Amino acid sequence: MPGRTSTMRIHTMSRIARAERLSYIAPIPVQNKPEAVFRPIQSLERFSNFYVAFLASFKVAFTSTPSSKDHSLGAPEMKKPLSDCSSLHTNWRTAITEMSKKIAFLFPGQGAQAVGMGRELAESFPIAAQAFAEADEALGLPLSKLIFEGPEDRLRLTENTQPAILTASVAAARVLIGHGVAPALAAGHSLGEWTAHVAAGTLAFADAVRAVKARGRAMQQAVPAGQGAMAAVLSLDAAQVAEACREAEAETGLTVAAANLNSPGQTVISGAVAAVEKAALLAKAKGARRAVMLPVSAPFHCALMQPAQEEVARVLAALTLADPRFPVAANVTGSLVTTAAEAHDALIRQVTGAVRWVDCVATLKRAGAELFVEAGPGKVLCGLLRQIDPALRVVNVENAASLEAALAEAGA
Repeated sequence: MPGRTSTMRIHTMSRIARAERLSYIAPIPVQNKPEAVFRPIQSLERFSNFYVAFLASFKVAFTSTPSSKDHSLGAPEMKKPLSDCSSLHTNWRTAITEMSKKIAFLFPGQGAQAVGMGRELAESFPIAAQAFAEADEALGLPLSKLIFEGPEDRLRLTENTQPAILTASVAAARVLIGHGVAPALAAGHSLGEWTAHVAAGTLAFADAVRAVKARGRAMQQAVPAGQGAMAAVLSLDAAQVAEACREAEAETGLTVAAANLNSPGQTVISGAVAAVEKAALLAKAKGARRAVMLPVSAPFHCALMQPAQEEVARVLAALTLADPRFPVAANVTGSLVTTAAEAHDALIRQVTGAVRWVDCVATLKRAGAELFVEAGPGKVLCGLLRQIDPALRVVNVENAASLEAALAEAGA
């Protein structure tokens, strides 16, 4: 139809059926293709196979919308259910295997936030803008305005930071998938593990946004301000860092433990202020190049987070989880999660457990991942992966420029 662009839209049906896990608006141009938005697909047959199976996983409507300069999706819409699309292909899992069986998505955690994150993607792709709109609706407040405009001090509040990063990361992942780059595996750092399970369909996006806001609030309230601390220990073996923590606990009678095993040369410790300070001194005595106290609001991923873990367990008990469509590496064990029950357990245990990021990356590599794509704000995880194994292929996606680079690397 002249002057119009056909668009496949997969609508969120969370109020109708909780089983629907993600809402994607995936532009498939028919004519007048704007090159700035729609990258040429090198393998149309492969891409089509992926999309047919992708559509079969959701409630689907076909929408025809007028073309416009900003490629926004217009209303009114003409919807036609595609009830028979499941017969055209096997299922989502098969399509993922065919499409990108060697790609792993990575999702960042708290600390990656920045005012304006995700805004360029939202302004360029309706598929990303929809994620921010869904988050606003789920929370009943303008989270997107806080993300795009600040103020920074409010964005830094843990109960705001966590849903904000999750939303920006989901938006980036949707844009990637909309361009035919689909994961076969995933992992996320701390909060990012929740995002990974949204991408895998384990959790509904709206449920996850609300849950991580509650998680952030509980983690902030678990320890009174000023009583907890975290420190990064650099250039010391993780086993020696753990030894320093045990010695500090014995001397102070207070809690301190390894919280994030980020790379062979970087371990973050967490606990009571005096115990963390003592462990940092002991680590330097054992040969650490540096032990730097971190400007954090609470001692995450240690036993002091037990009240928060109990709250997360309560929140998760009210949600319906599905088996992930692809395996997700669990922070607390470093192993792959493939069932809803395993995901439920991992998301609870990670609140007080260490983030075993080195193990997660090793597990993804053993599972066949050849390209690691960090979806969301910043590129901290890319940096950690290069420390873990400089030979790994890593890219990040947080704006249009990084998207182009990632698509080129993925061959999409």
